[in-house]
Amino acid sequence: MEWSIQDVARLAGTTSRTLRHYGELGLLTPSRVGGNGYRYFDQGCLVRLQRILLLRELGLGLPAIAEVVDGGPQDTATALRTHLELLERERERIGRQIASVRTTLRKTEEGEQLMAEEVFDGFDHTQYEQEVTERWGRDAYQSADRWWRSLSQADKDEFQRRQRDIAKDFAQAHLAGRAADSDEVQAITQRHFDWLSITGRPAKPYFVGLGEMYVADPRFTENYDRHGEGTAVLVRDAMRVYADRNLTD
Repeated sequence: MEWSIQDVARLAGTTSRTLRHYGELGLLTPSRVGGNGYRYFDQGCLVRLQRILLLRELGLGLPAIAEVVDGGPQDTATALRTHLELLERERERIGRQIASVRTTLRKTEEGEQLMAEEVFDGFDHTQYEQEVTERWGRDAYQSADRWWRSLSQADKDEFQRRQRDIAKDFAQAHLAGRAADSDEVQAITQRHFDWLSITGRPAKPYFVGLGEMYVADPRFTENYDRHGEGTAVLVRDAMRVYADRNLTD
């Protein structure tokens, strides 16, 4: 199958003049030229043009691009894998920016305190990759990472909303002086356990250890104490009570 120079320019978001310039430089030779002088491009030409455009976006000059795209088939595959990795990183960066704006908008509308990390990055589960791997193994992180990436943005927002509601209810119980083993607090802890169970039912050591992290790690403590100082301690104690009553090792 072949495409005319006008079709290729339209599909690639460029101009016929640019494609002819690439041809004059030897960067993009048409697969054939018709009797009427029209240039036609086959699939191989399209792949080559994709690489040229990607390299241009990365800031390479045309002479440097010529050296890269004139490599053999193995060089082509390697280059495409590199391009794909760069594009995926860019997609993740844009995703964090979108999450950051969503968080800023929600907190602004609800009158909540903004954190600098949220304003400039947004929700980024990968920041805990090393810690999760060290505590619970590489498989645990990869499984959770695959699950998170599989969610739609609406599902991600709902998952985070549930956590915020649970944190707020823990804070209200703390301000009301409720004990960790009270029915009210244990009912909230059950919701927290169910929230964590969405990727697999937590074992007792994991659940208790996570509760300890809520107090030991300032980042986790802030996640709860922003709703009321001392909330993280109540959450930790409530998780210990829940685990002793309902979970086995």
